[in-house]
Amino acid sequence: MNKLFGYIFTPIHYLLFGLILCVFHPIQWLSLKFGGNETHKVSVDLMNLFLLGTYLILGSRIKFTQKFPLPSNRPIIFIANHQSMYDIPPLIWFLRKYHAKFISKIELTKGIPSISFNLKYGGGANIDRGDSKQAVAEILKLGERMKENNWSAVIFPEGTRSRNGKLKQFAVGGVATLLKRCPKALIVPVAIQGSWKFVQYGSFPLSFGERMSWTVLKPLENKGGPLEDLVLQAENQIRMEIEGSLGIQTAGQVN
Repeated sequence: MNKLFGYIFTPIHYLLFGLILCVFHPIQWLSLKFGGNETHKVSVDLMNLFLLGTYLILGSRIKFTQKFPLPSNRPIIFIANHQSMYDIPPLIWFLRKYHAKFISKIELTKGIPSISFNLKYGGGANIDRGDSKQAVAEILKLGERMKENNWSAVIFPEGTRSRNGKLKQFAVGGVATLLKRCPKALIVPVAIQGSWKFVQYGSFPLSFGERMSWTVLKPLENKGGPLEDLVLQAENQIRMEIEGSLGIQTAGQVN
């Protein structure tokens, strides 16, 4: 049934998704030119709110939970698992007060309305995965901007998206590079669940009626110990959250 309804509603979703990107492209340009970075950020936040609305077209249920209070007066590195491109608009909208920036492939800075513009001018890090020196330099610059502007960053340490929702081992490199320039940043794990099911049949059809959640977990302080241990703590928190939710769902199905 999820697939059947997906065939019906996916074209509507894509039409609205693309229309929103096209409409907000000139809005972003005008916001940046006449209002500066802060006004541009507001336009990006609103765009992602509208993009979230297109998830509802497909009967998706979206849940954001912040289990612990977070400071607004210091940079944060949000460490999240990664399941699909649909992870990103909710992160931008729900974490908007923390000015979260992303590390993205440099190829995405061209050819995509609104998205390419934001990546190019929004203050994130656009890296060339085939050029390690360029990638490290860009992430270091992002760390500097975080420290100077009290920004935050979202990083996906798995490296690639999980196609089946299973958590992959986290790499420490990106987090370590950010902390070189922004050593006082707070580490905050975020568990993403269900978005892989949205694209379980590929880009067409998208799956109808999926439940997706974003859960902000317990913050971790960088106290100067091995960064591998710090990232592993974040990974374990996310793993426990995902496995715990799966256990609850399974028990519900048995009952």
